Amino acid sequence: MSSRAWGLFAAMAVIWGIPYLFIKIAVVEISPPALAGMRTLLAALILLPLAWRQGAVRPALAKWPYVVAFGVMEMAIPWVLLGHAELRVASGFAGLVIAAVPLVGTVLARILGDRHAFAPVRLLGLFTGILGVAALVGIESFQGTADPLSVVELLTVAVLYAVAPAVADRKLRGVPTMGIIALSLSLVAVLYSPFTVVELAGGLPSGPVIAAVLVLALVCTALAFVLFFELIAAAGPVRATIITFVNPAVAVLLGIVILSEPLTWGVAVGFPLVLLGSYLSTRPTTSREAEESAAETAHA
Repeated sequence: MSSRAWGLFAAMAVIWGIPYLFIKIAVVEISPPALAGMRTLLAALILLPLAWRQGAVRPALAKWPYVVAFGVMEMAIPWVLLGHAELRVASGFAGLVIAAVPLVGTVLARILGDRHAFAPVRLLGLFTGILGVAALVGIESFQGTADPLSVVELLTVAVLYAVAPAVADRKLRGVPTMGIIALSLSLVAVLYSPFTVVELAGGLPSGPVIAAVLVLALVCTALAFVLFFELIAAAGPVRATIITFVNPAVAVLLGIVILSEPLTWGVAVGFPLVLLGSYLSTRPTTSREAEESAAETAHA
């Protein structure tokens, strides 16, 4: 990859690894629905004009039912569940459970008819990742640091994060991504606007919480999507997805350093297993898949 691509890769590895930290800070004073509303509103105010100037809004509007479905599964439900879960569990724990998204994606791919989804190397990755999640949740539960409801919420988020791209791939193929994201953000902002209004009517939160909301909206959402598109163009869609394996490490590290979250045995055991499983479950299994991946990267 070029130096520019590496720079974008490093930026995205951090930017999509820090939301868990700032969500943890924000939900101390702001309800999860209001936080989702504020985050999407600010991001939509930036991305919607960009999408309009690119001519990406009209094609997305033409497919509005699927854009709505994507927005609900990618943002509306997950961001509220994630915020609610982080009221009771560590930010690093949340980031690591969400790292199981590729594992869910492997199962979903097989359900949707991908004959290679359960190839030996991917099955090994799937079982390794499941073992990692089981170790993480099991050890944390034994130590009393894993709230059962939060675990269910986080696993639900992982499922939705895997399903939403599948919906986009099947029903929104050819629609400009910027239009899909901008409209989805606008939809969620409107959906949660009553919570946002009620929250702000009670007075502004503290400075650190305001800063957390701004980082989530402007950096982790608006800037993140713009940079991610740039990364795909510079490095290709296959290599761009490798940030998925770096984000959890950033989340765990920031939780330990900034929030003084302990490095528990559950994280220590589950972390390498989840990442190894995610890596193996997404590896190309045939020469044709590898050629397609290389072609995608070269074309970009």
